[in-house]
Amino acid sequence: MDANAYAHGRNNSIAKSLDAFNIDIEAVADSDTDNTYSPSPSASDSTSSTPDRSPSPTFVSKPPPAHRRFLDHLSTSIDSSATSPIAIYSCFLTGLTAAPSFAACFVWCGFQTGNAAQLGLAIARTWTPGADDGFQKMDQQALVSLLCFLVGASLGQIGNRVGGRKRSWLVGATLGMMVLMMGAAVAALVSGESGVASGRGDPSWVTPKGMLALAFLSAAMGLQGAVGSKLGSPLGCTVPLTSTWVDIFNDPFLFALKPIRTRDVRLLGAFALIFGACVARSILVLIGSPGTIGVVIGFRAIQCVWWFYLPDEPYREERSSEMQVERKDNEKAGQR
Repeated sequence: MDANAYAHGRNNSIAKSLDAFNIDIEAVADSDTDNTYSPSPSASDSTSSTPDRSPSPTFVSKPPPAHRRFLDHLSTSIDSSATSPIAIYSCFLTGLTAAPSFAACFVWCGFQTGNAAQLGLAIARTWTPGADDGFQKMDQQALVSLLCFLVGASLGQIGNRVGGRKRSWLVGATLGMMVLMMGAAVAALVSGESGVASGRGDPSWVTPKGMLALAFLSAAMGLQGAVGSKLGSPLGCTVPLTSTWVDIFNDPFLFALKPIRTRDVRLLGAFALIFGACVARSILVLIGSPGTIGVVIGFRAIQCVWWFYLPDEPYREERSSEMQVERKDNEKAGQR
């Protein structure tokens, strides 16, 4: 390659000025500021003849599967301010559950204060001089009820790890109560006992199978107490209502004419327990202890479904503002 050819090729390969390409820069700048697009006739003709293309399926948002939505809903927490109705219903279930055990052996499967006191009296009687009664059958039943109640309440440790207001814990615990009550119904059925005591000196459920029925009922009530204690309701754990009666008649807004949430919820819960015990005792006369326990299981199934329809827990800011509004309403009602 000679020197002239090399120089000619190098001059052609060097970038040329814009004047060499005959480009109108002002026209290009004006076209950039204009937002309207006017395609060429050929382009408009070609696009008008082709139909509009649908978006790609990968860019269309699809709802998650049903099982995924179900699991996501289970992982949410419920709003503690919306638990008052279901807490009142739990008191109703307390009355339903406690009635069969008291009708059988005069032992409250959910109220362990009396059982603990009775156990202390029985222990003292064993070393009292001249007392030959010893550890009676009713004392044994009180001990069984107390121990199994504590076992059921200890299952609340699972709720401490999962979350006391997690929907998964509430639904699972309610299903656990139903399983325990199924065991109580089966044990009461195979025991062959009437399930109704003729007197305090002649209780029912004195056989091992009968005591097993009492044990299952007490464990179910202990688990219910563990669930209720984490709801944040004015009714507390919804099982022993002695403290609830004290809170009712010690409420500073007891005589307020305006509705007060804490006072009204406690009153409704106390009367719901009385109503539940009345209903259970009426059913007990007709279908016996196993059938009555089966009816209570059906009522607990309603509660199990109810957990799914409670609203989710709001953000902290929303919850704090709601509590401030409620506190101001209570103060105004107390002044009136």
